[in-house]
Amino acid sequence: MTPLVVAGLQKRFGGLAATDGLDLTVAGGELHAVIGPNGAGKTTLINQLSGEIRPDAGRIEFQGVDITHAPAHRRSLIGISRSYQITSVLRGFTALQNVAMAVQAHAGHSFGFWSPAARDRALTGPAAAALEQVGLAHRAQARADELAHGEQRQLELAMALATRPRLLLLDEPMAGMSQREAENIVALLAALKGRYSILLVEHDMDAVFALADRITVLVYGRAIACGTTDEIRASPQVREAYLGDEEAEA
Repeated sequence: MTPLVVAGLQKRFGGLAATDGLDLTVAGGELHAVIGPNGAGKTTLINQLSGEIRPDAGRIEFQGVDITHAPAHRRSLIGISRSYQITSVLRGFTALQNVAMAVQAHAGHSFGFWSPAARDRALTGPAAAALEQVGLAHRAQARADELAHGEQRQLELAMALATRPRLLLLDEPMAGMSQREAENIVALLAALKGRYSILLVEHDMDAVFALADRITVLVYGRAIACGTTDEIRASPQVREAYLGDEEAEA
């Protein structure tokens, strides 16, 4: 079964078509990258897939179930987890506490009992395992605001993985990183390939071409191309779209 199937998805903001009849699939264990110029509708797409924005038309299926109108918390419970462009960790809590709280929220537990929960192995066990998975086990007791930017992005990924997702929606995970930090995230995502289905939105083309099994190119909310990295590199339509964008920014 193809975990994610998007058919005819549409979303408008006033006169702007942010998503315009989009068809897209993510296969089991596939890393599918979505690229495009600024304003192409990439984050709007992820917001619709995660349930934070409701589409105007079209259909979203996950594991064969129509989730087009399912709320965000329901999508999380059935295995969809996401990261954001802007770092969204609790800066006054340790790395372990941040991940444990993600486990707690996913399980539907009350945050009112956080103090005893911080010592609950049912929460800290999965949290520690997720930190180990992303290479942050040695920083478990460090406060989030003491972590470098790249480490905070790793922490966010640990928070997503701790919820035991089937599909990861990653929105610009390398935004604002140094080259070395970006290389660390590329290595981490490469290690996760095949274990999770991943939809990756990213501007770093070196990372995209190193990681992606398939790439969809969005321009003004429409998919102008979808294929392997070699097919996308060779596409005159894709080169024209990016050349036009670069000229517009010059």
